[in-house]
Amino acid sequence: MKPPKIAVFGAGFVGATTAHRLVERELGDVVMIDVVEGMPQGKALDMLESAPLEEFDARITGSNDPAACEGADLVVITSGIARKPGMSRDDLLLKNAEIVGGVAENVRRFAPDAVVIVVSNPLDVMTYLVGARTNFQRHRVIGMAGVLDSARFRYFIAEALGVSVRCVEAMVLGGHGDDMVPLPRYSTVSGITIDALLPKEKIDQLIARTRTGGIEIVNLLKTGSAFYAPSSSVVVMAASILRNERRVLPCAAWCMGQYGIREMFVGVPCVLGKNGVEKIVEMQLTAGELAQLKASADHVRENVQRLKL
Repeated sequence: MKPPKIAVFGAGFVGATTAHRLVERELGDVVMIDVVEGMPQGKALDMLESAPLEEFDARITGSNDPAACEGADLVVITSGIARKPGMSRDDLLLKNAEIVGGVAENVRRFAPDAVVIVVSNPLDVMTYLVGARTNFQRHRVIGMAGVLDSARFRYFIAEALGVSVRCVEAMVLGGHGDDMVPLPRYSTVSGITIDALLPKEKIDQLIARTRTGGIEIVNLLKTGSAFYAPSSSVVVMAASILRNERRVLPCAAWCMGQYGIREMFVGVPCVLGKNGVEKIVEMQLTAGELAQLKASADHVRENVQRLKL
């Protein structure tokens, strides 16, 4: 049976690491597309030469031609500039909108049946832009953020308690920014809520660190932003879609009244399957949690209004 075709736009740190993990897990054959001549081709060849050692038979190619995404089943968009110290994700908006908008138009032209995962920042706004420029059914356009933010929260909880990360589950909703909404009530260690294991002051510290998890890495790197955990997050989502695993994962999805949010992409729990977002799961939130989520969605909406669609 012919393997799925996955197109990764952007061969920088996030794109290349994502492509490498996709082929190592043999989720499909990958084409990595970038405007820099020779870079995607060189990185693809390097990955292929690791295949005998890592024992994968999936194929990866590099290209500078957007048409190389033709017929893709899944498209991952990582294109754009990364944050530098002192920059917020919103600071990237207009420049990355220009780049991502062009990619979206090529996806619409060459891969009209694809499910699209958007990674470029500001994440929720770029996801909205891709939805508008492709005019795809909204369940086929998904933003990667909640999986990453939840993974960061999970790691910080495990570190604080001195337990295995395998025991920890967590849920982070809302936009991928400083007003994201980590939910301690839905964060557990082997089924035990963290409220029963950690004092409120410590939980508040973990929430704050989760919200600033990206800039903490940017400030340490100084010339780039996170790519290992973001790429892992994409691959988890890709596997759920391509293998129809129907995992429940927090993603930037198109809300049509869920949680009182209409016609906006924002981080909510989703069932991810072969069609993309198969369902948005509506959790029971307190009035305070719901207010935080709506405020986060309003911030996304404000930034969307800055786009030139």
